[in-house]
Amino acid sequence: MNSVVSEHGDQKLTYSKYTAGFVGSVVLTLTAYWLATHGTASGNTLAIVLGVLAIVQFAVQMLLFLHVGEERGPRWKLGMAGMMLVVILILVGGSVWIMNNLNTRMTPQQMDQYLKSQDSL
Repeated sequence: MNSVVSEHGDQKLTYSKYTAGFVGSVVLTLTAYWLATHGTASGNTLAIVLGVLAIVQFAVQMLLFLHVGEERGPRWKLGMAGMMLVVILILVGGSVWIMNNLNTRMTPQQMDQYLKSQDSL
């Protein structure tokens, strides 16, 4: 089944590309979910594996859904993807930094007090 979805110049978008992208995204998502919930790996190993799966899923979606790199002329999609990646890195890096900073600054007594106050909700 190689039906044409739309045609834009020399670029032909097919159902098979969209199907491969969808199946790939679902498989990568379910793999990450399974690894995180079944505890097959822990700590840094799990974080690295999930990070690699996220990068692969990013590439699958950029290539098979957004068709980055296939257009002729201006590379505005690639520039937008780069800016999106910078924003995501700032958000994720900043969040991890804040959580790590709060974790190191909170004393065990403060942690116990916080957990007790959350139980009363």
